Amino acid sequence: MSDKPEIPVSGPIQPRQLELESKIRFNCYPGISCFNACCRQADITLAPYDILRLSRRLGMTTGEFLKAHTVPFEMDSHGMPGVKMRTRDEQPVCLLLDEKTGCSVYSDRPSACRYYPVALMSSRRADEYVDRQHFALVQEEHCMGHQEQRELTVAEYRAEQQVEPFDELNREYYQLILKKKSAGPAVGKPSPTSFQFFFMACYDIDRFREFLRSPSFRNVYALADEEFAPLLDDDIACLRFAYRLLRQVLFGEASIPQVAGAFEKRMAERGEVLAKRREMEIEQAKQNVPFERYIDD
Repeated sequence: MSDKPEIPVSGPIQPRQLELESKIRFNCYPGISCFNACCRQADITLAPYDILRLSRRLGMTTGEFLKAHTVPFEMDSHGMPGVKMRTRDEQPVCLLLDEKTGCSVYSDRPSACRYYPVALMSSRRADEYVDRQHFALVQEEHCMGHQEQRELTVAEYRAEQQVEPFDELNREYYQLILKKKSAGPAVGKPSPTSFQFFFMACYDIDRFREFLRSPSFRNVYALADEEFAPLLDDDIACLRFAYRLLRQVLFGEASIPQVAGAFEKRMAERGEVLAKRREMEIEQAKQNVPFERYIDD
């Protein structure tokens, strides 16, 4: 893989690669003629920490937030799941936009909103294990901020928009996506179950926490009490652990000890479940009854 990110030669993203010391000319403020225009043309992909911040701001569980404020989409040809902000049915207007005052969750707005009009891009060479971050400039016709005279570096803009906590807590998520993409046939197409687990661990941290409490987890993974306890009430600790478990499940990067014999027992139990499912499939085929009715939500 090339060490340079793929930047289109046409469209709103300018092809020039930017670094932290690169200068841009931009300003956005209440009163500018295009104020909130970007919120009325919203196409915002959310990362895990974005969902955490927004759900807590709105007093929702992550599951409630996902249902009310997001739509799923496929990030690649294998169907790797991502989520975008839901917009109004007839127009691409952000549901969290207050027509009078602007963004109603401004201090907890997603990282994509904070970065705009800068685009964060990650890449990794095939012979490297660390991803590299680069930037590009997004210039859309509706945005008048590029006509302002204020000049600052990308680093200064990042500090002003307070993106670092978001970058830090979303970085491992982007590394998972990049690793899956760059691994190619070495990983292959993950199973639907793997994608379901990826969705839960990355986006629905409250449901993931319930999974951690379940016998399905405790009977397999041997975590000391002092390591397990913070996962139950600390969102950040739980999110970091979710990334760690995903690396182990998806890529075999074993860092979480397992209970002796747990894997063999789990596979045996799984075999019994699959056998019963096959019996049910045969039965429903005979009766012409949709198999979905037997599956718990």
